[in-house]
Amino acid sequence: MSGTSERKPLQPAHPAVKSIAGSIGGAAEACCLQPIDVIKTRLQLDHIGKYKGIWHCGETIIKEEGVRALWKGLTPFAVHLTLKYALRMGTNAMYQSLLRDENGDLSNIRRASAGFAAGITEALVVVTPFEVVKIKLQQQKGTSKELLRYRGPVHCAMTVAKEEGLRGLWAGATPTVMRNGTNQMCLFWAKNNFDGSSPPTAPLLGPLLGASAGLITTEDAVRLQLLQPFSMVTLTSSASALPQLAGLLWGKHEGDGMQLSPLQSMGSGFSAACLGPVCTGPFDVIKTRLMAQERSEGPAKYRGLWHALNTIPREEGLRALWKGLLPRLMRIPPGQAIVWAVSDQITGYFERRAVEAQGGVNV
Repeated sequence: MSGTSERKPLQPAHPAVKSIAGSIGGAAEACCLQPIDVIKTRLQLDHIGKYKGIWHCGETIIKEEGVRALWKGLTPFAVHLTLKYALRMGTNAMYQSLLRDENGDLSNIRRASAGFAAGITEALVVVTPFEVVKIKLQQQKGTSKELLRYRGPVHCAMTVAKEEGLRGLWAGATPTVMRNGTNQMCLFWAKNNFDGSSPPTAPLLGPLLGASAGLITTEDAVRLQLLQPFSMVTLTSSASALPQLAGLLWGKHEGDGMQLSPLQSMGSGFSAACLGPVCTGPFDVIKTRLMAQERSEGPAKYRGLWHALNTIPREEGLRALWKGLLPRLMRIPPGQAIVWAVSDQITGYFERRAVEAQGGVNV
């Protein structure tokens, strides 16, 4: 890329394309990672210390209930992820289009805001009712269907609605909104900046490299030639190459027509997804506790978000608010790696075709 070449208009994929790409990626994630989600839920609901850790929990479930128990709740989980990612990717693209400036650029603050709004949307429309059903199914212990309270996802949803009203399917909506909004704010911002920051000269990822991007020397740029076999962008020792270094991994920008390989998408997707679970651990634990309460069995232990936030640390210690963090980190970043590996291939194909129709790729 020469310093004098004219910048061609960016061509982000249509929201419908991103929605379809997200749904396909979500289905792939559900099939691969459901066992980790079951283990995470069991650990979060373990008040008496039955499970000594992730591996012990998995072994215990297999021993007592069989291997198939690790895929309990797969049907609502798969449908949930398919719809969730379709809504997440599609609405994020729509919010981004509304927030772009007159030149079509999107600042990092506006990108994060679009992600936060997409997270709130998916939490209210899809995530909360599906997770209520999933958690109630996952917390059931045993192998005999006759002894299980819920016979399946549809029966579970109908039972909750009958006994608790439709509002019962939205139990834990507030922490879910906070969790998903924050997660997607972090995810879309980080994914874009791991691929290649926007605008290209923004020094947002310098601390992750050990210094501000604006302080990287020409000598450092030459050393980063090591990334060249994996990157779409050629790094040189000239000063003109420095702005490209603000993109931590690949130097790709949304809508530029470059198509990352699946391995590249997995790398940036995995890295971007590590931030959210750490920030939103308390919201996830509280959400799970609120959703798991059976109101038909008497007064609920937790009256809401703030009551649970006070009660859990007081009774179980502050660390209890991050119960299940390790299985979340084992599930979410690999899950995002799978989703982005699939969705980037689909959106990248259409972006490249659109840019080529405009006269070439922005390289």
